[in-house]
Amino acid sequence: MIEATGLSKRYARLTAVDGISFKVEPGEVLGFLGPNGAGKSTTMKIIAGFLLPSGGTARVCGHDVQDEPMAARRALGYLPEGAPSYGEMTPRTMLGFIADLRGLRGGERRQRLDFVISRLSLESVLSQSIETLSKGFRRRVGLAVAILHDPAALILDEPTDGLDPNQKHEVRGLITELARERTLLLSTHILEEVEAVCTRAIIIARGKILADDTPAGLLARSRYHNAVSLQPADSIAARAALDGMPGVSGFEHDERESRMVVFPQGKAKLSEAVAERLRQRGVAFSGLRLESGRLDEVFRRITAQGEPA
Repeated sequence: MIEATGLSKRYARLTAVDGISFKVEPGEVLGFLGPNGAGKSTTMKIIAGFLLPSGGTARVCGHDVQDEPMAARRALGYLPEGAPSYGEMTPRTMLGFIADLRGLRGGERRQRLDFVISRLSLESVLSQSIETLSKGFRRRVGLAVAILHDPAALILDEPTDGLDPNQKHEVRGLITELARERTLLLSTHILEEVEAVCTRAIIIARGKILADDTPAGLLARSRYHNAVSLQPADSIAARAALDGMPGVSGFEHDERESRMVVFPQGKAKLSEAVAERLRQRGVAFSGLRLESGRLDEVFRRITAQGEPA
């Protein structure tokens, strides 16, 4: 549905995208992660047909974006970074304008307009000029524009940027709903969003892909994967009780949250054994849980090392 093969983009001495290749299959939600300047937006702009690559090819629903640009764009919905729009228009006139450009007519036009207006809760601002809207509402108008023609593939660059927690929850629900019958490629700097909506994630830095895995697979690379987190009544006594325990490789203390993390050796799962050990030694504790991993730690490690993982 979305395919990049050896994509590169150079600006004089700067290589923004360096030989990127990946495929996004039907029904997948692929999260594109990377630090600022990693090449995420540039890659998306190439696939969407807004930039010409210096090398390589991109295809949308089987259409080469350079050889068949109109066919590729008809199959694609694109929300650029910042959701640019015509500020003097209202959401009503903007969506009507885009519906005309997309060739929507009659009942289909009304049905699609009603759907995006309702699903993105735009009723209250339909007659207000876009330039006077909050950042969150401008983002929602941009997302409405991207999905208005019911595309088979979507590229969303920071789709929840500027939204409040309730709006983020609503948009994530919409993304999950859209993914049932579509292919989605989205960039985000909100790591919890990857766990919430993505079926797969790519981490890039300096224009190269460094990791390509499921969110669960990335979490399994974390040093916190299968670690035991708890709040002991006495952290010194808890450490003394667990020090030297078989299967324990080390400890970490978070003084701010009064939590202690017990790291396992290998793939051992220690939650029951840790609880039993503390009870035997008379150390009170609460909030014991087995951690799945921390995506932010994996992200920092992979992007700092700069080597494929």
